[in-house]
Amino acid sequence: MKFYTMWIITLILSAAFMTGCGSDSSSDSESLDVTAPTITLTIPAADLTGVVRNANIFAIFSEEMDPATITGVTFTLKQGGTPVAGAVSYTGRAATFNPTVDLTSTVLYTATITVGVKDLSGNALAVEKTWSFTTGTAITSNPAVVDLLTAGNFVILAKSAISTTGTTSITGDLGLSPAAATYITGFGLVMDASNVFSTSSLVTGNLYAANYAAPTPANMTTAISDMEAAYTAAAGRTLPDFTELGAGDISGLTLPRGLYKWGTGLLISTDIYLDGSATDVWIFQIGEGLTVASGARIHLTGGALAKNVFWQSFGAVTLGTTSHMEGVILTYTNVSMSTGATANSRLLAQTAVTMDANTVVEPAP
Repeated sequence: MKFYTMWIITLILSAAFMTGCGSDSSSDSESLDVTAPTITLTIPAADLTGVVRNANIFAIFSEEMDPATITGVTFTLKQGGTPVAGAVSYTGRAATFNPTVDLTSTVLYTATITVGVKDLSGNALAVEKTWSFTTGTAITSNPAVVDLLTAGNFVILAKSAISTTGTTSITGDLGLSPAAATYITGFGLVMDASNVFSTSSLVTGNLYAANYAAPTPANMTTAISDMEAAYTAAAGRTLPDFTELGAGDISGLTLPRGLYKWGTGLLISTDIYLDGSATDVWIFQIGEGLTVASGARIHLTGGALAKNVFWQSFGAVTLGTTSHMEGVILTYTNVSMSTGATANSRLLAQTAVTMDANTVVEPAP
């Protein structure tokens, strides 16, 4: 009887212990991700017609996914029952299907992403996603480059101020007008004996300002006028190949050459890829500002060149900490580079350029 009593007590204590453990376990399980991911956006959109024949197909997920599960098996494109050959890639929250050859004109295509795709916690897609679109006859055009004229002589050109803090490194010439050289700050300017330009230990090149000796004032007036003309020319391009792509968020996408237009601001929060040849041109018309988030990078692949990429932004351009930009920036307002951001670019601003320990290199000709 004594043994039986002790046995009962042991069971009670064990049950109490297990209950306590169960409570902790429940608390732990509540912190685990058990939510199934969804697809928040498809490009092209479902039932869209007139899709350019060299378009890539995109799906944007609600959260980060396991790249190993996004393959040519789980992301497919078909014309009727016939599979379309293509390469599948994933970056950020975007999956991309890049057809091997241009799609056929005026044909219905169906894209499918199966529940075989999973998030980083192993949760499968909530439901298989299938959508269709119809191609047009056009192939994305190759826009003509934007002629920068004498503004193209500068890696940084601004009207009101150019400033830096920290250890900045710039390759190329800087120009400021109509503001005077006193509004070029943080560079430790050393005036050349000619008084036509100054130099700086932070700059591989010369610095020019409106109050320097002739012919600099006249040259700077011309360069500023050319910058404004280039901005207007880029903004005035018509018949865009892509309109409101990604609803103003192109994070993770791989973009072919062409003219892109948004009436809103543009966000790049994860790496994007501009894929094309050395003669391909990209022009981005942005109705508000451009933001490249901290750590995000623009990549050029397939031989694409920075000198053929143009970011025309009506609002401010902000390059986040350690981000990387490729291409010519033409902004109606200012460019701001956060700590450690880099750029293979020309920063052409109609107000100011602000830097903090940045590296800026002018694109190769």
